[in-house]
Amino acid sequence: QVQLVESGGGLVQPGGSLRLSCAASGSIFSINAMAWYRQAPGKQREWVAAINSDAKNTNYADSVKGRFTISIDSAKNTVYLQMNSLKPEDTAVYYCNADLRIAPTWATNNYWGRGTQVTVSS
Repeated sequence: QVQLVESGGGLVQPGGSLRLSCAASGSIFSINAMAWYRQAPGKQREWVAAINSDAKNTNYADSVKGRFTISIDSAKNTVYLQMNSLKPEDTAVYYCNADLRIAPTWATNNYWGRGTQVTVSS
């Protein structure tokens, strides 16, 4: 059974920084790609950033470009989201998403974490 566990959320003042982590565990053969999404109260879940397993391709939503950085440690099956210059509108539950190839069947499945709360407020 595969699990994604996020950590690193919390309360931060505007202009501050946080680093989120998401560790994947279980019968994982390899990572295809991992991503972060977020959902603010009363809004739909939105994509934030994505990265492939060798970190050669990264993409960001326009709203976070230049402020957030996604990175990956494939040896640890862990993806990170460094969030700088945080704004109140970044307040949301942040979810990890992973596209994984599972052992022993090599089937590719998509998984979600349970989320971690990020609150940006003075």
